[in-house]
Amino acid sequence: MHPRIRLELAKRWSEPHREHHDTDHLAEVVRAVDLLASSGMAFDIDTVNTAAWFHDAVYDVHRADNVERSATLAQRWLGPGEGDRIAQVVMATTDHVAATGDVESAVLCDADLSILGADTERYDRYAHAIRVENLHVPDAEYRRLRSRVLARYQARSELFATAAARELWEDQARENLARELTRLGRPVAV
Repeated sequence: MHPRIRLELAKRWSEPHREHHDTDHLAEVVRAVDLLASSGMAFDIDTVNTAAWFHDAVYDVHRADNVERSATLAQRWLGPGEGDRIAQVVMATTDHVAATGDVESAVLCDADLSILGADTERYDRYAHAIRVENLHVPDAEYRRLRSRVLARYQARSELFATAAARELWEDQARENLARELTRLGRPVAV
């Protein structure tokens, strides 16, 4: 990626309204990609890392189309070919489900969700940061919406798309989701 593009993306990731979707999150996603690569998985690491830089490049808590806008930004800034592929990988983070056989999208989705499998203290800081980003949402509504998102993840037979990610983060992620759902006042499926 051209240094000018990286600099412009770094500015976006550093916007003051970001509590979780910030440079720390980007660094964690890139570290998770590296960890998955070191597990022996075969994928195009440059594609995934470029997509990581773009995946939350546009982030406005008042809009529901941030992923689409981030993908469009990749297409515009990177041009045909590379931009289209990066946009495709970024779009998988809409629901964190990769198309069958799209290993790069699976890796980015797993790296983005790796925060769910963080240790308890880091996960709790993440959950707090998500709430801070959404302070404009009344508490009861936030609890309902957040519970719905977490319950969708909890209902998956496997949270992560790749075996390496499941080995690294699945068990801790299940514990974290159950703990936060309980805190939000939603019954936890066992």
